[in-house]
Amino acid sequence: MTDCIQNTFGFQDIGGRKVTADFSGGYLSSDGGGLLLREVEGRMGLVKGLAACFVDGRDQRFVEHRLDCLIAQRLFGVALGYEDLNDHDRLRLDPLHAVLAGNEDVLGQKRCDPRDRGKALAAHATLNRLELGAQKLDGRYKKIAAQPRQIEQLLITEGVKAIPRRSREIVLDFDATDDPLHGQQEGAYFNGYYRRYCYLPLYCFCGSIPLWAELRDCKRDACEGTLEALARIVPAIRKRFGRKVRIVLRADSGFAREPIMKWCEEHRLYYIIGMARNDRLSAEMETVFTELEQAIESGEQSLPCRRFNNFRYSTLKSWSRERRLIGKAEILPKGRNPRFVVTNFTAKGFAGESPERYTAASLYEQVYCARGDMENRIKEEQLDLFADRTSTHWMASNQLRLWFSTFAHLILSTLRAEVLHGTELATATVGQIRLKLMKIGARVRISCRRVHVELASAYPWQHTFAQVYRNAIAFSP
Repeated sequence: MTDCIQNTFGFQDIGGRKVTADFSGGYLSSDGGGLLLREVEGRMGLVKGLAACFVDGRDQRFVEHRLDCLIAQRLFGVALGYEDLNDHDRLRLDPLHAVLAGNEDVLGQKRCDPRDRGKALAAHATLNRLELGAQKLDGRYKKIAAQPRQIEQLLITEGVKAIPRRSREIVLDFDATDDPLHGQQEGAYFNGYYRRYCYLPLYCFCGSIPLWAELRDCKRDACEGTLEALARIVPAIRKRFGRKVRIVLRADSGFAREPIMKWCEEHRLYYIIGMARNDRLSAEMETVFTELEQAIESGEQSLPCRRFNNFRYSTLKSWSRERRLIGKAEILPKGRNPRFVVTNFTAKGFAGESPERYTAASLYEQVYCARGDMENRIKEEQLDLFADRTSTHWMASNQLRLWFSTFAHLILSTLRAEVLHGTELATATVGQIRLKLMKIGARVRISCRRVHVELASAYPWQHTFAQVYRNAIAFSP
């Protein structure tokens, strides 16, 4: 019996016209705007730098997928919204993705195995071996081995390069978050705070620039690893910006630990860190709360209202010295809402700057509360760039997946800061940038002399694309 394959598909008519569809459109892609990403990454040289952090033990005579092509395929796949390795079994048919990965055989016509011809890029199995090589399980996965220390250092080096050159104050935001697990992964423990089995990755951002992404199990203090990260990040910053640059550590109360604050004081760093409330701290704010409540009763204040207070404080045992604390006395419709931060900023501030910035209210509202933007960066990392797809069994390969997402974030952050300035997407999230700038329908025409990408004529942000292109061409890291 002959199998019949349907070639034409009929749909409901529109007016007097028939509506039909077939698969004769040629090479089409939904990621036409990805060319802008390739332009930015090519000027950064990030893929080549990352490839140098791997040891490639393959016999190069039989290699069809160069190491830098594999890494570029993975990074651009994540940046363009493809979270699973299985997605690449379809993406390998797309010649535009071959262009993004730097594969000159964009149609895959030179593949050795006739069954692979027409598939320019690697399948999920090859990419999976790249990731599992980080674990070094056995001979099958030792051909390409990741060098973790080099990858960490590359992220710091490239991240510090992306910080604006004339910065006088550099704020390092540290935070830990949960990465839910759904299996028997290595290092899977139940966390009572998040009420689930999870990892507890540690992140450091400078603005929107990622500098540190460390995958950890959740059976530890949230701040563990901060000193090791600072010991590597701070020298890189001072090497580029000099010793006069002001470096500020900003974090929530999980990082208010004596070793961290003492290290900052010994290495000339400033910090502003949240403090968990306790009875002694609450007693310090009792007078302020009483005055506020009296003002509300007399009609001088209306809800919500707040006041701030400065005082010196030390724990009974764990701290080695007194430190400046800022207390926020806030009364909401539901009642009192006290908050505290600890800092080594002095009230008089610095010479040549207005002391108004270093008052209790300004430090809390303008400096400390700005750390909320880091939550958006972590959301981008985990929701838009799939850093939570830590679904392999081993932590080492999951750490490599986290790094791939972080390097994709670095490319997109550089694009946003350096290339999208002056456009309506200058402050857009990664998801919006991908939707409005990358997801452009395109026909790819290939000849022996060129690859011509015909973008959709109905694309609604053509003016923005043209402006972004001019900025990308002028971009010089």
